[in-house]
Amino acid sequence: MPTNDRKNGTEPVPIGPSVPATRMFRALSEERRQQAVVYLTQRAGAIYLGDLAEYIAIREGAPSRDRYERILVDLHHRCLPALVDTGVVTYDPATELVELSVPAAEIRPYLDLLPGGPN
Repeated sequence: MPTNDRKNGTEPVPIGPSVPATRMFRALSEERRQQAVVYLTQRAGAIYLGDLAEYIAIREGAPSRDRYERILVDLHHRCLPALVDTGVVTYDPATELVELSVPAAEIRPYLDLLPGGPN
């Protein structure tokens, strides 16, 4: 990644996106991960896993307790680890808090490319 050296001789300051485009596309390659990222870009700060699961259950239609529980498990074991691996979010399983690890403004152009936009 290109850098811009600071005048005071400290470490260089990165220029450009903190997550490469290929990793961002990989993060957004699955619909449930897309929904999670869209929701996170609409919130300031960390959110609880349960709030994210509830949002996705409603978006997917016919929300029920069973569907909510299945989404919780899927987020915890599959979706969030994939988003963490790509550097898009941070997730603390102990507190069940999820947060963007890059600025929302950096993600929005990718969300605009999704079919139907970022919804």
